[in-house]
Amino acid sequence: AEAAATMIEPGMAIGISGGATGLALARAVRDVADLTVVTNSLSVADLFSPPERADAPYTQTVVLTGGVRTPAESLVGPVAVRALEHLHCDLVFLDAHGLDVHAGITTMNLLEAETSRAFMATAREVIVLADHTRWGVVGLTTIADLSDIDRLITDDGLDDEARQQLASHVGSLQVAARGTEASAGTA
Repeated sequence: AEAAATMIEPGMAIGISGGATGLALARAVRDVADLTVVTNSLSVADLFSPPERADAPYTQTVVLTGGVRTPAESLVGPVAVRALEHLHCDLVFLDAHGLDVHAGITTMNLLEAETSRAFMATAREVIVLADHTRWGVVGLTTIADLSDIDRLITDDGLDDEARQQLASHVGSLQVAARGTEASAGTA
């Protein structure tokens, strides 16, 4: 999340999907000025409620509605997908249940997959945030192929063979050091 936060500049419109990694990213960018955050995560939306002080940064928050609430407190489904159809984000950050060479980016929730694909369609750049434990995990349904990821940010727990495989399938692979804010490298 800290490595991803360095990509965000004042005035950007960003999408943040639900999940623990998305929430960590939201916490890391709370003080970025003039940000517009599009999210389906109730937890992320709560972080960007109007500031208590007049001198605090203001963030415009667009919360997608859905009708189906996931265990991660995200709103998914056809209403959320419809809301995304006319939005445009500079960057969209997605959490992933699993990453696999053949299955791609996967999730356990069919409606979440549909909503994530709609999120991807709004983005100038799609960034997937997934720690090394997500590699080789295959969820129930595919969100997208690995080649649809512009940038994958993972941690240095990922072994060299997995790094090589991912680097050959995603636009850019960025490996961040675990437990620190620094990036360990980019492939």
